[in-house]
Amino acid sequence: MVPLLQVGALSFSSCFPSPRLHRYPLSRRHPSKPFTMAAKSDDPIREWILTEGKATEIKRISPIGGGCINLATRYDTDTGSFFVKTNRSIGPSMFEGEALGLKAMYETKTIRVPQPFKVGALPQGGSYIIMEYIEFGSSRGNQSILGRKLAEMHKAGKSATGFGFHVDNTIGSTPQINTWSSEWIEFYAEHRLGYQLKLAMKQYGDSTIYEKGQSLMKNMGQLFEGVVIEPCLLHGDLWSGNINSGRSGEPVILDPACYYGHNEAEFGMSWCAGFGASFYNSYFEVMPKQPGFEKRRDLYMLYHYLNHYNLFGSGYRSSAMSIIDNYLRILKS
Repeated sequence: MVPLLQVGALSFSSCFPSPRLHRYPLSRRHPSKPFTMAAKSDDPIREWILTEGKATEIKRISPIGGGCINLATRYDTDTGSFFVKTNRSIGPSMFEGEALGLKAMYETKTIRVPQPFKVGALPQGGSYIIMEYIEFGSSRGNQSILGRKLAEMHKAGKSATGFGFHVDNTIGSTPQINTWSSEWIEFYAEHRLGYQLKLAMKQYGDSTIYEKGQSLMKNMGQLFEGVVIEPCLLHGDLWSGNINSGRSGEPVILDPACYYGHNEAEFGMSWCAGFGASFYNSYFEVMPKQPGFEKRRDLYMLYHYLNHYNLFGSGYRSSAMSIIDNYLRILKS
């Protein structure tokens, strides 16, 4: 029997209204395809549910509100419920990246995430993903448990390949480049801050933030002195809209932008996540705090402020620029 679960409102990488759809192509490098493309049919979603999904009857199909990029739907069957997201404009690569991230987190057997089942192409264009449907509780759950479970995931999910991920994915609707690197500072500079700065230059002609950001990237290694950095599996987009709880109160995290990185980078959306003292206390009991954690916190927020600037406009520029200017004042050139 397919596990019964419910995924409620979907959210993508912002505390505010929806980002635009993809504006840049998403590259693919990984040869394996663990979420095999469905054979074309008039309704590949129904076909999968009634075959590999083990259902014999679809009793009800209900839209779920809250998504700003994809259409979300609940399929109730005689063997349980499925959660389905579709997008009529984007091919399967975006959903495959999400599925690979969910699968990686699911396999750590730590924090609860929806189990992904199928990614495929829609016959009239676009794509879909079928996953477990998790029944949510009435609250976002206990922050102390969330902190501990997240730390357990970071501790269990390690990569021998280095920093990056098997595929490029998305952060909101912005491509997130995950080319493997053996050096974290190099990876974060080039594929996180550097990529966002290039987008700001391309989109707004913002040479000021680009040049100051480049200067920060050259000198930010000073913030990591004495720090041991392991490639931990990160959710990558952990804000309040992507955190919920199951009916029994256990934390559930959704809509990832996964990659293997420095565990502290997970807190880059903390300005929009509502993490309190109990969260951090529980987290650091499992993953001890490294020297200079407080000095690096804004560096990881900067990536997300830059992404919001690129997605939503100038309202986020001042926050990003303030972080860059503050670091340039304290770092030695």
